[in-house]
Amino acid sequence: MTIATALDHLPAPPCAQLLGWRLLDARPSDGWIRIGFEGRPEFCNPAGFIQGGFLAAMLDDTMGPAIFTHTEGALYSATIEMNVQYLAPARVGPIIGEGRVVQLGKSVGFVEAHLLDEHEMCLARATSSVRLVSAGRALNG
Repeated sequence: MTIATALDHLPAPPCAQLLGWRLLDARPSDGWIRIGFEGRPEFCNPAGFIQGGFLAAMLDDTMGPAIFTHTEGALYSATIEMNVQYLAPARVGPIIGEGRVVQLGKSVGFVEAHLLDEHEMCLARATSSVRLVSAGRALNG
């Protein structure tokens, strides 16, 4: 089943392409989204695990789309602050991000996300405060 969202009308940015970003599922009215990523060998640290900065980027690239789809493409989010907790080593392979809008105000929103491996083990989680910007203004200059 294909889920139609406001993301259908946007080209994937280079950073999302690098991370292997793909929409897996969404409930826009609930502010919930599920994103697939690919943990690539090029993302590994010397210990052979996905480096934390890539995981943080995946979390960020889960939370922003949760807001965008929840607002039907009306609002873009610019991260103000993000708190990441790394819970388990991430290995090369599929990584799933699940994001949820916690609350949206007039100019600031709060979102959360977590990353799962292919066995549903939680790898990392994050909370974020974001500045809410009109998508037309943010995406068109």
